[in-house]
Amino acid sequence: MARILIVEDDRLLNEGLSYALGNENYDIVSSFSSAEGLIAFRSHDVHLIILDINLPDRSGIELCKEIRQVSDVPILFLTAKDTEQDMIEGFESGADDYMAKPFSMAVLSQRLKAILRRGGGEDNPQLFSDKDLTVHYDKMKVYKHNQEVKLTTTEFKLLSILTRNNKMVMTRQMILEKLWDLDGIFVDENTLSVNIKRLRHKIEDDPKQNVYIKTVFGIGYTWGSEG
Repeated sequence: MARILIVEDDRLLNEGLSYALGNENYDIVSSFSSAEGLIAFRSHDVHLIILDINLPDRSGIELCKEIRQVSDVPILFLTAKDTEQDMIEGFESGADDYMAKPFSMAVLSQRLKAILRRGGGEDNPQLFSDKDLTVHYDKMKVYKHNQEVKLTTTEFKLLSILTRNNKMVMTRQMILEKLWDLDGIFVDENTLSVNIKRLRHKIEDDPKQNVYIKTVFGIGYTWGSEG
């Protein structure tokens, strides 16, 4: 599920957007000022930001520039500032798209889908979040409680297989075949068991509870948490 951060000081509009996009199965994080938006961005792994320019504390343009220093998350300006120069300034600050108010909710929805497709946010997501665990597939990094977890290459690929197929039970043979396809290096049953054990110790709060990686006895493993 893609997570969208809405930074909009008009509470009625913010709430209306949150309701409408929530009904389209997006996970919504709302904020009402630039400061709140920055805190929300730093606290959540968001896939797209809807950003107003006229915010009460400082311009959305400045917030966009600050976010662009550390992230390439897609940003769509949704604003009443609709002159050609306003749009140029928005794009120069790092925006991916620009819509003027008043707007069509149907058109906004389609634009969001297009942005997420281009960025891999729907069909080929580059980020997976569950509870306090976040996996960045493109950067090959994993964070637990906002602290980076150091994984070996095989451990990371194993985690990627399980999280990318989190609605499935993966047989041991399926996992071994995928590891073979990714690595070109032979991984046997014993090596798989060892890597599962090591991975659990690194990502589980209590490896004996196995909240994330569940064993399906006699078959294989499945990603057990639902967020």
